[in-house]
Amino acid sequence: MRSAPGSGLCVTCLDGCSGYCEVGLSALRGREVLYPQPFGKTTAGAEKDYPVDFSHFNMQGTCVGAYGMEPDSDKTMFPAVDITTQIGAKDKIESRVPFFTGAMGSTEMARVYWESMAVGAAISGAVVTVGENVCAMDPHSEIKNGRIIHSPEMERRIKIFREWQDGDGTIVVQYNVEDGRLGVPEYVIEKLGVEAIEIKWGQGAKSIGGEVKLDSLERALELKAKGYVVLPDPEDSIVQKAFKDGDFKEFERHSRLGMVEQERFFLEVERLRDLGAQYVTLKTGSYRPADLARAVRCASDAKIDLLTVDGSGGGTGMSPWRMMNEWGVPTVYLECLLYQFISRLKEKGAFIPACAIAGGISLEDHIFKAIALGAPFIKAVCLGRATMTAAMVGNTIGEAIKKGSIPQKIRKYGDSIDRIFIGAAQLRKKYGKDFERIPAGAIGVYTYYDRLKAGLQQLMAGARKFNLGYIDRDDIFALSRKAAEISGISFVMDADKEEVQKILG
Repeated sequence: MRSAPGSGLCVTCLDGCSGYCEVGLSALRGREVLYPQPFGKTTAGAEKDYPVDFSHFNMQGTCVGAYGMEPDSDKTMFPAVDITTQIGAKDKIESRVPFFTGAMGSTEMARVYWESMAVGAAISGAVVTVGENVCAMDPHSEIKNGRIIHSPEMERRIKIFREWQDGDGTIVVQYNVEDGRLGVPEYVIEKLGVEAIEIKWGQGAKSIGGEVKLDSLERALELKAKGYVVLPDPEDSIVQKAFKDGDFKEFERHSRLGMVEQERFFLEVERLRDLGAQYVTLKTGSYRPADLARAVRCASDAKIDLLTVDGSGGGTGMSPWRMMNEWGVPTVYLECLLYQFISRLKEKGAFIPACAIAGGISLEDHIFKAIALGAPFIKAVCLGRATMTAAMVGNTIGEAIKKGSIPQKIRKYGDSIDRIFIGAAQLRKKYGKDFERIPAGAIGVYTYYDRLKAGLQQLMAGARKFNLGYIDRDDIFALSRKAAEISGISFVMDADKEEVQKILG
């Protein structure tokens, strides 16, 4: 049955239908249908086709010269392209790749796959981010007088990354309203020695606090006692009976909304630095343009080390479906606004922080275009859902190898870790006996990141840009007038007009 594009309802709604559409299922399961299912077992992204996205731009290639390297055909091979990047206002965080993991917080998926993502990023020389709500969600955490004093889960996450850190990259710990009240920044800086702290204003998948499903009454009561908003109220006797009777199977834990005030932001940045944070970063979402301008101005005035801007259309594990699709400014539009706003501050001689863009980015052409669209301000991109996908698939295939149940489409590559994962040989050579300790999911992340590295090097070589810093806005063109209008990037038929005139006389 066809669906009406506007409403999503079947064109013909037949009396007697048991409810296959979203409205029909909502009539039975209500608020459960707000979220991707099964909750806690999936990652999910927006399915909306925005009017302009990265596919509406193409990369410029050239057969003349070279930037960042001597124009010698014996030297200008794509493996020679330097894709390393630096993040930081004064002291620099060195990263061997211009991408880093999204913030992996308190969801079950993030907990289960943390080792794979953290080890994979660490051995790739990348930055990894611990997301929000980890300490309070840790069932074994110790809280005294409303402040966190011990979190085995947070300590586990930091320890895993540090054990495998290969010179470059670092671990960033993000915090929201709940974490701030709990004293998470103080705990991770003073007791765990974390150097980089990220203040979170939001993310592109949603404008509200993080949601998590709870499958036991005891867990719901525990988190409400820790100060979280838990729905329905687990202390209500009627709710308790309904849960025990199986009328519903999950509670929802919600985080409070942050309230941004510029002066308080500056004071908080100074407080974090006084605590010992070497790097202070800011993560903001796809809020209205005025809020992006506010984030840019605050990041500049406070001289923070990195501003990450997350556009709508990305993926998450805990955002309402309709919010992911219909809320906020899509990534390309948001980055175009970011470029405009930062350019205005640069004209005034203001401090310009390193910037990163996030929101549905997954492959090397996205990375090239994202860096070019916001050049010279974008120093890296954030890969959230894509990194988790690589970890999940790597883990799935690793388990299949152990059980001897390798899927037929994968069996053609072989029947062992070394044959199926093309990056395994490099890692085995480098780590020797320790290779056996690397999770299959981490090998998957490393192999995926290595593909991105090679792909990006090829694209940059085609543009004759042999260092990331040479990528500029002239390295892409718009395929439509609409894309050109919102971005200021030349329409394909207008590109190189002045140079063409000189060449043709």
